[in-house]
Amino acid sequence: MDYVAALVPPLVMAIAFTALVVTIVKSQGGANKAKEDAFVDAALARVEAAQQPSKAAGA
Repeated sequence: MDYVAALVPPLVMAIAFTALVVTIVKSQGGANKAKEDAFVDAALARVEAAQQPSKAAGA
């Protein structure tokens, strides 16, 4: 039974990794892509807006 105890953790990790990869692949594109792109664009705009006044004040 020691071999079963030795094989279970790698087997569980392999299954979990496969599920993670499948989830990542399924979440790419599709209906969520537009929402994700809009979120990233908004975050970048906030960062750029926050940086511009500090550069103007320092100059």
